[in-house]
Amino acid sequence: MQLLNTLYVTQPEAWLRLDNDTLRVEIERETRLRVPLHHLSAVVCFGHAGLSAPLMHRLADDAIALVLLDDNGRFKARLEGAVSGNVLLRQAQFQRLADEGFTLDMARACVAGKIKNCRQVLQRGAREAKSEQEAALLTRLANDLAASLRALPEAGSLDSVRGVEGEAARQYFSGLNLLVRPDQRAVFAMDGRTRRPPRDRFNALLSFLYAMWMNDCRSAIEAAGLDPQAGFLHALRPGRAALALDLMEEFRPWADRLALTLINRGQLSAGDFTVREGGAVSLESDARKAVVIAFQERKKDEINHPLLAQSVPLGLVPLVQARLMARAVRDSAAPYIPFVAK
Repeated sequence: MQLLNTLYVTQPEAWLRLDNDTLRVEIERETRLRVPLHHLSAVVCFGHAGLSAPLMHRLADDAIALVLLDDNGRFKARLEGAVSGNVLLRQAQFQRLADEGFTLDMARACVAGKIKNCRQVLQRGAREAKSEQEAALLTRLANDLAASLRALPEAGSLDSVRGVEGEAARQYFSGLNLLVRPDQRAVFAMDGRTRRPPRDRFNALLSFLYAMWMNDCRSAIEAAGLDPQAGFLHALRPGRAALALDLMEEFRPWADRLALTLINRGQLSAGDFTVREGGAVSLESDARKAVVIAFQERKKDEINHPLLAQSVPLGLVPLVQARLMARAVRDSAAPYIPFVAK
């Protein structure tokens, strides 16, 4: 597998056009960037960046996904060329959707991966806490997540699995404030998870990072030949990439970890966010650029994949996991094993 690049365009006044075999980015009619098309797997535009029709045609011809998001990272549209992938694999995927036992096992696996990775975030925070009281609280929350994991095998329906996930998420987010550096807690206070729109700076940062992980997970699902809309944990709805959301669950804690790093290292401050009328919070343009750079750098980190027993760049792990999902769809004897960091 090759780790290809995603071009993230965060400047609302940017104009993208085709220049022979190169994508050219202009701002106020001045060329700011040239990228050879063969280096790209996707182009993601935040806000109101403009694109020429010749470039959109070429992206479709070269199977380079074009994704349009709003300023907060909420999905708006995706342009793709002809559908690729193995039709027999997709047929098997649709047949699996009618198999209640398989669907339930997949849903449990996705939730288990998420909870295990969330638990590691809390356990690490407990080890690094300066206050014994905070360390004890984080340890208790980590133990609550362990109880959620023990409850998963007994969850006999999708609603029950989703209920376990929801309670675990509530416990987890209640402790994230304690992982923020004390002198930054007033600025980055979070009262649970809010979205559409985010209501505080921490949630705005998480939503932005989740949007980028979501794009990578959807691309990985499609690269594996699966249908991103036919998921197992998330309910099927028109326009919803349910399977990509299923895969993304185990990667959400990685977004949380990066958000905490950016905050605790002082790479983001109150001035990097805009509070709009009505209470919605979003990242400023320069801050979005800084977060994108940090995200791309984090994806280069070598991670030990327990199933492969080898080191893999974090950015490739969604591709590995999507292929494991495809294997599980094809082979009843190969259950899906989520990625859990060591």
